[in-house]
Order: sequence, then structure tokens, then C-alpha cells
Amino acid sequence: MKEKKLYMIGNAHLDPVWLWNWQEGFQEAKATFQSALDRMDETEDFRFSCSSAVFFEWVEKNNPAMFAKLRKRVEEGRLELVGGWWVQPDCNIPSGESFIRQGLMGQRYFYEKFGRMATTGYNVDSFGHNGNLPQILKKSGMDNYVFMRPMPLEKGLPCRIFKWQSMDGSEVMAYRIPYEYCTWGKDLEKYTDRLKCELTDGEDELMMFYGVGNHGGGPTKENINSIHTLNDREDMPIMEMETTGSFFDHIRENGKEYPVVIGDLQHHASGCYSVMSRVKRENRRAEDKLVEAESWSSIAKVVENQPYPVDFNKAWKGVLFNQFHDILAGTSIPSAYEDASYLYGQAMAVGQEGLNYALQAISWDIDIPEDTAMRPIVVFNSHAWEGKMVIDLEVRGLSNDTFKLTDAEGNVIAAQRIQSEATVNGQSRLIFTAELPSMGYALFKLYLNAEDAPYFPSVPVTDSTLENDRFMLCFSESTGYLSSLFDKNAALEVLRREGGRLVVIEDKYDTWAHNIFKFDKQLGDMKLVYKKVLEEGPVRSTVRVKYKYNQSYVLQDFRVYRELDYVEVKVHVDWREPQTQLKISYPVNFNFRRPTYEIPYGYIEKSANGEEEPGQTWFDFTGEHFKKQVMYGLAIANDAKYSYNMSVDEMNLTVLKNSVFAHHDPKVLEEGVEYNFVDDGIQEFTYMLIPHTGSWKDADVVKRARELNRKAKTVIETYHKGRQTQKASFLSLDCDHAIITAVKECEDRDGIIIRAYETKKQAGKAFLKIPFMDRTQELTFAPCEIKTIKVPYDCSRPIAEVNMLEME
Repeated sequence: MKEKKLYMIGNAHLDPVWLWNWQEGFQEAKATFQSALDRMDETEDFRFSCSSAVFFEWVEKNNPAMFAKLRKRVEEGRLELVGGWWVQPDCNIPSGESFIRQGLMGQRYFYEKFGRMATTGYNVDSFGHNGNLPQILKKSGMDNYVFMRPMPLEKGLPCRIFKWQSMDGSEVMAYRIPYEYCTWGKDLEKYTDRLKCELTDGEDELMMFYGVGNHGGGPTKENINSIHTLNDREDMPIMEMETTGSFFDHIRENGKEYPVVIGDLQHHASGCYSVMSRVKRENRRAEDKLVEAESWSSIAKVVENQPYPVDFNKAWKGVLFNQFHDILAGTSIPSAYEDASYLYGQAMAVGQEGLNYALQAISWDIDIPEDTAMRPIVVFNSHAWEGKMVIDLEVRGLSNDTFKLTDAEGNVIAAQRIQSEATVNGQSRLIFTAELPSMGYALFKLYLNAEDAPYFPSVPVTDSTLENDRFMLCFSESTGYLSSLFDKNAALEVLRREGGRLVVIEDKYDTWAHNIFKFDKQLGDMKLVYKKVLEEGPVRSTVRVKYKYNQSYVLQDFRVYRELDYVEVKVHVDWREPQTQLKISYPVNFNFRRPTYEIPYGYIEKSANGEEEPGQTWFDFTGEHFKKQVMYGLAIANDAKYSYNMSVDEMNLTVLKNSVFAHHDPKVLEEGVEYNFVDDGIQEFTYMLIPHTGSWKDADVVKRARELNRKAKTVIETYHKGRQTQKASFLSLDCDHAIITAVKECEDRDGIIIRAYETKKQAGKAFLKIPFMDRTQELTFAPCEIKTIKVPYDCSRPIAEVNMLEME
């Protein structure tokens, strides 16, 4: 056996939050580092691998003397920096931009403090891994990846070592940890005896991970003595305390060919995609708010000399910390979520303030001549494409229908009063739809007492029907669900059976739903309480339907806009049913094809086998229509959810999973004990139905989903002179299969960063226009490629593509 080798990787899996709060995790990080330093002092050949930049920052700020010792051990090569991210996050739920920021914050911190970066990605406890991680890892300076979940019985792989490839062709060398990422007592000897059997099957070297973990701890004296003792045995392979980097370097040098695995690594703990709705909604909102604020702050700095906020990175660090897998997955204790809300609140406040400063710096500089009969409204589009979007805002003094809305050129626009957020006289909420310039703004003029107030016919509605020029919706008189969703343009019925059904599912599983991949034991549908016309007007009409199940109720507000080709549904939930799930079901009227789910900065096709799947803001089912024999599909986008499943003809969005907090098998719930349930209470979200002919790619589903999650912003202005025109675009990308997703000041403060990705697996060119910097650039996208572009403030320096760490 001595021709074989086990690389013994000393580590301490430390959950900063789980069954404890972050303050306890903070203390345990210091204790774990001290233990590792002690073992290094005692044992010359001991090595220690550690991920998560946040742990090092905690020590740097709280114990500088210990931090100095850690730096020394890193310099010696005995303390290996792995992971390269701020934490070990959930690897399905964060956005594509969040995964990039994990690397940007983590790797740049490592480089600044230690003069080196991690080369091994490291998420040993995360509950599945999205299929775009190889590209993100590779472009963040990491060539290798270590994980453990899903386990062999959950996900078959050709071997323990393989090349993991994303759809763009990026590739990292991956390793699935055998058995456990940590060891207690005699486990190390037991695991090494088992692992040496794999070495006889053609593998000459493997890694074995040891050390007490979860609540930190790290390698013990017993561990180290066991390794030395076992290494002396002739029937054992060479056992040396090593690093992950040395292992991956060696297997690359041995010239052996390893199999290629393309796609995601799923499933483990499928309940984690839906449980704890609040933290998932807060995550989505905080991500979007910070990206939006950075974009406009970057523009305002150049256009208006508005200072770029210095606290964006601190806000991002809070969001990234909350993406730790036991927080974002919904499996921590209740008090941990109070702390998480504080960090999300901080991020939202920082983003909101930065966004407001930027927008008002620009709007104040728009030339708006005085007209006392008119109230100027500046509407900002935060997306780098033109489009017709929904605008809504509170307006004081708007108490009747004698008003008129025009664009800057005087063209009259249909607008509608709806119920105000306030219950006072003389105030209403105004909604309208309008074409907005790409990453820009447009001025609209509101005349409150117009003698020539225009008339526009209402969107047709009764309590049983709702329609515009594109769609006809019919509601069942007995159930309140959609009995028909008819596409007038395609002359076909979208639904096979009633849609929008609220299906209650039994869920007696633990919080994670360990070893459960389908949730299909139906307890029944929610029952109709009433349906009524909630809004009727020229912009949109709305049918509200209320449903009830035992002590719980749900409102679904079905909205149809005159000028938009989708159906919007606002959902209000008050849930009181323990150990249940709630799903919204849409049976579709077309033959089976492989459904598609959005993943971080990409998409993936999966089987329609009923298994719960993680996804980002949208999922799609496209196939051949039963009667029309044409390709047709339905996409569903939303602003808060991440869990879906599809069977042969049915799409299901999982609204909630109401499990006991932090309940882990095999603990049995005790009769008579009062437990706290994760998704009890009130929540709201909105989803969008996007029926389409052809593929989802033909329906701009990616853009519609982003518009749902990031609405147009408004500033009610006054009259003033200014340098800016009444309509302007600051940024655009001329390409129908790539979009800009983020704009920020670069970390070196000498330019801006523009992020974009290819959305349809189609190679091609794109033309980048940056009018606010008077610059342009032609880009060439490979299929599914994510690009990071640096635009220097100094116009004499060229625009250049950089990696995700903003390094050339």
C-alpha cells in the first residue's frame, strides 16, 4: 500500500450561525484558530486548511496578536487559505452577482492581508451546487473545488475526482469528500480503513479530511497521533498531513484523464429551497437594492460628481454573510433570523440612501421649465434595455379623475388612480405604463386639474372574466381558480385543467427534508371564500380571489394590463397550518419537454420528474400544444421564491414550507410540546405568468423577470434649470441574447465595472454604448459567458475585459 497516498487535510468546519448565534460563532472562530496554532507549535508536519474570509476579518479586528500569528503560518505554507469566498454559502439561492461578490470580497481580502489567494473552492457542507459555479470559480482565481453534498446515494458521479464543467465550457477539478468533512474520536481510523479500499481500485491518491467540526474545534492531538501511528503500518497507504492545493497540483502532474461532469450537483435537503420565506425574500430584495444603488451611484459620480458611497462593501459583506448555507437555507434557530434581519436592514438602508442620492442628483439637474399647472415626474429605468414598464407612485392632491398625464413631448398617456397606501382625503396612487430608455430616465408631466382630461376605456373585467387584447382569463364559479387562460394571438388554451390552484401538501419531515426529493402528498386545495373586481381602469383591471384552508387564507390578485403581454398575480398569505407546504399549481396544455430553470447568471434544463428543484427568478415549461401542434410554453417569474417542481404536464411554485425551526432528524417531535414553525404568519410576493409561442428565449423571459424584481423608480420633481435633457439613456448593450446585470465603481477606484452575461447559449457580438462616459466597445460573447468589463475614468486608457476579481 505504500505506493498509494492519502493526503490528510486538517480542517475545522465552523458554522458561524446554526444552532447558535453569530456571536458564539465569533468566539468559536478564535478558539478554533488558537487550537490550530497550538497544534502547529506542537507538530512540525501539521497543516491546516481554512475557508471563509469573514473568520479572518473577525480575528484581525478583535485579536491582532493572533492575526499576526496566522499571517506567519500562511507565509510558511502551513495554514492554507481555501474557499476564496466570504463564507461557505448556500450554493443555489444567491444571485449570480452575489456569487461573484463572494469571490470579490473573499479573494481580495486574502490578497490584501496575506499576499495570496485561494486556488481551491471549498463548500463542504452546502446543500447542492448550481451548474454555473465552475465559470464563477474559474474567473475568481480558483481551479479546484471541494464539496461533500450531495452524497453518493443522492447523486451518482463517475468517480470521486472529476472535471466539473459549466455550460460555457469553464472547467475546474472537483473532489467529493468521502464520508465526512470532520472526525470525532475513533472515526479517523474507521474512515481511513474504508478509504484505502478505494485506493486499490485504480486511484493512487485521495484526500481524507479530519478534525472536529460544525461548532469548530479542528484537528485534535488524538487525530494527529492516529495519523502518525497509522502511517507506520505497512498495510496502510502513505498518510501525510497536506493541503488541498498540493493534492490538486499532484493529480494534474500525474497525467491521468478524469471524467467530465456537466451541470449542477443536486440534490440534498430539498426543503431548504423553500423553508423560511422571510429570509429568502429579504435576500432577493437586498441583492437587488445594492446592485441598483451601485449602478446609479456609478452614473451619478461621473455625470453629477456625486460621491460614490464608501459603505457599499460593508453592506455587501452583511448580505454575503447571511448567505451562509444554514442561514439562507432556513435551517437555523429563530434568534439567528433576528440577527439576519438586522444585516439585511442595514444593507437595504445603505442601498436606499445611495440610490436616493444618485437619482436626486440627476433629477435635480434636468431642465424643467416652470409650469404651475403641471407636476413633473422623473421615472428611472434601472435596466440596460428599453422597454414598456409599470410605474406606480403616491400622489398628493390626486383625488378625482380630472387629471392628464403626458410624456415630455406632450403625448397623452393613459393613467389610473388606485387605492393609496394612506387613508386620507386628497391622495391616491397613480399607475401607468410607459416606454423608458435603456438605463436612463424620462420626464412625465401630470396635470391635476386638466380641462381636457382624456378618456380611455377600461380593461374589460367582471368577477369571472378578465381580458386584454392578448389574453382572456376565466375564473371558476365554484373554486375561484382559473378555468381558462386563452391566448388570443395564438388562438389556443394554455391550461389543461384549472390553474392557480393553491395546493396544501403534507410535510411531516424535518426542516431540511433529508432524503426527500418529492413533496406530493396532497391534503387538498384551498377553498373559495369570494371573488370580486378589485380594480377597473384604463391601465389595468384586477380580480381578487380569497381562499381558505382551516385557519389559513390566501388572496390572489390577478392583474391584466392593457399594453403588457403577461399576467401579474399579487399574493397575500396568512398561514397557520403546521407541517405543511403550500404550492401554486398550473397544469399546462402541451406535451412533455425538458423544463428550464434559471440558475445564477444562466439556466439549466432538467427532467420533469416531479422532484423539487432550486431556481432563481423564473422557470419555464415549453412543449408541443396538444391541439395546435405548435411549440408553446408558459414561464412563471416571481420576486421572492426559489423552489419549484414540474411533472409531465404541471408546473408548481412552492410558496412555503412550514416546518419546526432547526428540526433535524432523527429527533422526534414530542406530543404536547409547543414548537415554533418557520413559515407561520403573513407574507406577500408577486408572480408573473408569461405565456409564449416558441421558446422562452423568444419571449424575453429573462428581462421580464428582472423587471418584476426591480421596478422603475420615480422622483416627483420641481421646476429648475439644468444641464440634463428631459429624456436620456446612460448605458445600453445592443444584443438580443446578452444583458447587462451590474454596474459599479471598481475596487481600485479608477473606473467602473460592467457585468454582462449571454442568456440564450448563442455566440455573437454585442455593441456596448456608454454615453455618460462618451465611450463604446464591441464585445464578443461565447455561449453562456459571463463578462466583466472595466471602463477606466481616464479616457486615454482602453476598455478591457478583466476577471471577476477586477484584475486583468
